[in-house]
Amino acid sequence: MKFFCGNSNPCLGHDIASYLNIPQGKAEVHRFADQEIFVEIQENVRGQDVFVLQSTSYPTNDHLMELLIMIDALRRSSARRITAVIPYFGYARQDRKPGPRTPISAKLVANLITGAGANRVLTLDLHAGQIQGFFDIPTDNLYAVPVISRDIKAHYSTENVVVVSPDVGGVVRARALAKRIESLLAIVDKRREKPGESEVMNIIGDITDKDCLLFDDIVDSGGTLCNAAEALLGKGARSVTAYITHGVLARGAVSRISESKLKELVITDSIQPTVNIKQVHNIRILSIASLIGDAISRTAAEQSVSSLFD
Repeated sequence: MKFFCGNSNPCLGHDIASYLNIPQGKAEVHRFADQEIFVEIQENVRGQDVFVLQSTSYPTNDHLMELLIMIDALRRSSARRITAVIPYFGYARQDRKPGPRTPISAKLVANLITGAGANRVLTLDLHAGQIQGFFDIPTDNLYAVPVISRDIKAHYSTENVVVVSPDVGGVVRARALAKRIESLLAIVDKRREKPGESEVMNIIGDITDKDCLLFDDIVDSGGTLCNAAEALLGKGARSVTAYITHGVLARGAVSRISESKLKELVITDSIQPTVNIKQVHNIRILSIASLIGDAISRTAAEQSVSSLFD
């Protein structure tokens, strides 16, 4: 087995290699003057089972192109099997046509990864489960729920906890966490009655004097989370913490979170956190190195990956 890491998340790559107790594969990745990406695999991979770690996070297009070129270089180096390990799958929110004459970009990216030569994909908390079907190669969608549930049990008394979905679309995801930690479930029903009027947030479920845990897959601008926290506290919640798998945190999200009424925002390192994120007092990072490391070792040994979540 060989393990290579792109430039999107070298810290996570180092942690996974340490967990697996294997050295990182040697590869040179640099750019020409016009920003063309060049990749050279600097060790023999002929006949090897190869894993390539790369989140397609900001800058999304650069990291995606780097992943495609690395896969192509490995394929042309006669690797036996290439698994693209993509903790954060960019373009996942473009999984359907929201209107006429619009693309389904998640399917396009799936085609690109397959066409580059990947034999299988390993990813984490896809925005929409049906994206697995966009790939014509085996695709394992891991879940951060085991890592998050362990952290919740270490920091909270689950008897007083309510898992909250920040919108109706995330109910299935929130219910899975609530079931795992044996807690109640609540939903933030967000709606705008008329154009130009502010959103009204109705809370479905009992959250009075409870520690509310907002759970979702992606935090981008942070506006929905901050508004949901205010609505929950306004309805009598004791505290509000957000657990989010992928911390995109763009468009002023970091300052918005730091000034919000959230007790804490807990994100994983599926996207490498910036220095600004690490300095915010109410943002904490959870490592997913052991989760992805276990999935990689099971894939290499042809063992069950789904049993990680039993």
